[in-house]
Amino acid sequence: MAQLPRAVPREAELSPPEAPDTANESFADGAAQQHLAWLARAARGKGRDNFRYLLAARFALVNLAAFSLVGVAWAHGLIGTALAADRTRLVIAIAAVFLAGLALCAAKVITVSRQINRVRDFDPLVPSRAAEYLGKIRGLDGGGRGMVAAAMRLKLTSRIQVVRQIANSLVVLGLIGTVIGFIIALSGVDPAAAGKPETIAPMVGRLIEGMSVALYTTLVGAALNLWLSANYQILANGTANLVAGLMEFGESHART
Repeated sequence: MAQLPRAVPREAELSPPEAPDTANESFADGAAQQHLAWLARAARGKGRDNFRYLLAARFALVNLAAFSLVGVAWAHGLIGTALAADRTRLVIAIAAVFLAGLALCAAKVITVSRQINRVRDFDPLVPSRAAEYLGKIRGLDGGGRGMVAAAMRLKLTSRIQVVRQIANSLVVLGLIGTVIGFIIALSGVDPAAAGKPETIAPMVGRLIEGMSVALYTTLVGAALNLWLSANYQILANGTANLVAGLMEFGESHART
């Protein structure tokens, strides 16, 4: 006895066949191919990129030359004279603030240098500024990408302003030392005893002591300000190169 065919429900006849879920698979395949292409470009470029650590090299060269000058000044007794003449110890305080600013600047230079290298050798699997920037501009038009780039530039530049503020504070500390030195110098002057020969020598000694404090603190503050400002300029140039590299990388990625 022949079997009758089973009746197909009317809902099954009217409903369209389910489309295979290939969107996620195609996205994953595209991401994998893109990752392999980036790795291939990075592997080809590693051998001929001779400027990977140019920013850190500039920083090291400038500070090596500056510390060499400090060594020469120490050998000639100039630093010892400044420390001995400053009884307020403001010279030591200014030097301590400078060293803190220099250490902070060095840390930021290393960070910026690494981020620049990660833009050049971009790997989407490695967290970096480039990956963060690409995630923010994905799906945006030119105007939106410009707003994201402007916000990124403001954010990066604001993070290095602390080094500039420390450099400016060195000049302020030097001026404070100048005022304190003049106060010390004038505190030993007694107009009523100026005509007595036995009081002239102590007043002159007090005057010289105060002027030494004023001049040495001003000199140290100004010199260390120039030193730290040169390092800040190196850091600012590196940050500008990082921002430009991120924007160029983002635009090239958006066109692909």
